Amino acid sequence: MSAPEETTPQPRRKGLLYQPDRIRNMCILAHVDHGKTTLSDYLIASNGYVHPKLAGKQRYLDWREEEQTRGITMKSSSIALLHVPRDDKGQPL
Repeated sequence: MSAPEETTPQPRRKGLLYQPDRIRNMCILAHVDHGKTTLSDYLIASNGYVHPKLAGKQRYLDWREEEQTRGITMKSSSIALLHVPRDDKGQPL
């Protein structure tokens, strides 16, 4: 099974290369069955890679066949997401 296709336009992803102030490195670490994959799916959906209704169900980063079959994450994955800073009223800066 191959990695899922991304739905975000290419220019948006390339924009990350030219906006280092909007890049955030983070790690999700928790005990088994505490929502790490669900949280990852919601973060990915917030960037438009998957439809928000699929967040928590898609298991976007679990693209290996055994992970999909068993429903568990076995290897770590990484992804680049765009951080859009917002003001106190929720408007993008």
